[in-house]
Amino acid sequence: MKKDEAPVLLSIEGREVRVTHPSKLYFSQTVKVSKLELVRYYLSLAPGALTGIKDRPIVLKRFVNGAEGEAFYQKRAPRERPNWVRTVVLSFPSGRTAEEVVVDDAAGLAWVVNLGCIELHPHPVRTADLDHPDELRVDLDPGPGVAWSDVRLVALEVKALLEELGLRGWPKTSGSRGMHVNVRIEPRWTFAEVRRAAVALSRAVERRVPALASSKWWKEERHGVFLDYNQNAKDRTTCSAYSVRPLPDVRISMPLHWDEVPDCEPSDFTLFTAPKRFQELGDPHADINASPGSIESLLELAAKDEAEGLADAPWPPHFRRMDGEAPRVAPSRAKSAAKRPRVRMPLIVAANSPDRQAALAGLERWRAKHAEAASHLAVDDIMIDSMRGRSSTWTRIRVNLRHVPEEIRPRQETPDPDDDPTREWRMWHRKRSSPEKL
Repeated sequence: MKKDEAPVLLSIEGREVRVTHPSKLYFSQTVKVSKLELVRYYLSLAPGALTGIKDRPIVLKRFVNGAEGEAFYQKRAPRERPNWVRTVVLSFPSGRTAEEVVVDDAAGLAWVVNLGCIELHPHPVRTADLDHPDELRVDLDPGPGVAWSDVRLVALEVKALLEELGLRGWPKTSGSRGMHVNVRIEPRWTFAEVRRAAVALSRAVERRVPALASSKWWKEERHGVFLDYNQNAKDRTTCSAYSVRPLPDVRISMPLHWDEVPDCEPSDFTLFTAPKRFQELGDPHADINASPGSIESLLELAAKDEAEGLADAPWPPHFRRMDGEAPRVAPSRAKSAAKRPRVRMPLIVAANSPDRQAALAGLERWRAKHAEAASHLAVDDIMIDSMRGRSSTWTRIRVNLRHVPEEIRPRQETPDPDDDPTREWRMWHRKRSSPEKL
């Protein structure tokens, strides 16, 4: 980036957008991409990118120091913004509210990218009705060591189930290791009802392909591809179509036709290849808004599960305890309701850090220190969790010692590094809620 570099002024559909520090590198490892190049990428396929975010409040996930720097989430719209940038006020489970940005056109798209938003995070609601989602989101999240071919197979199973229930799914690569299937629905159901439908869908897919798919919330119970139903809880967002992900190869979340899914490779879709594909083939999700469906059939599945004794699945940790929810505690720490001792998973925390690379380096130090124990670990015994804090994400790395002989299992030590940015806030919240326990 040149010192004291002048902004570039873009004229977009009659509106002017200033791109500050245009030559600042937002990607600098495997490839080099400047902020201005990132803006021009989004403008090159703006009609497609707008399909997923137009008329929706968005959370600004800002990478002000580029993809290699730490990101932070900004729910509230910046005070200084063009008068043509719209906002709406959202309420959250915590009781708080936030005035969030709404992107309506290509100029608004360029403006949020200039703020450092490498990827786009819309809510699943329209501004006319903020309490009733018009999208059910199926997030396929593969565990460690799970093959991409398994992700594709689970996605095709999701397609088959949706079609049996009279719904249409629209697939896209997540831009990382997974896939998303978005389902346009009529905005008639609450967030809780849409999430309940997503839980039922996840459990149904798991029953159909139990060796490949999992609906289990706790990582120590999962296998294969996890269907993350909690992405449908209120205030959760996922990256939208054509979003650039903060990975060295600048891959994107690419919308697909279903006949492309069996052979697709996520690394084929990048900031460099997507514009040409868009110009030649158009947007596979161009008609996504044409025929919204009903989730009544999924809610009937949910009612059947409940009648057969299946409790509600765990909610995200920052939500209050919900009626009908199973105990929100990891199985390794839980006690059996029948007073039978439950097998406790021998988990230890190896590293906590806002810097993912620092946490991974800590894991390697742990491996070197406990080489004999580490030699017994399976791929899925290493759990790398992206934890969401109050305004940013951080990385927690846990090790499951279940395959390590008891006589050589390392004890829990102080994680290295041990920088949990939420610890102080959690202690304050616990003290305020139960001062007599401290």
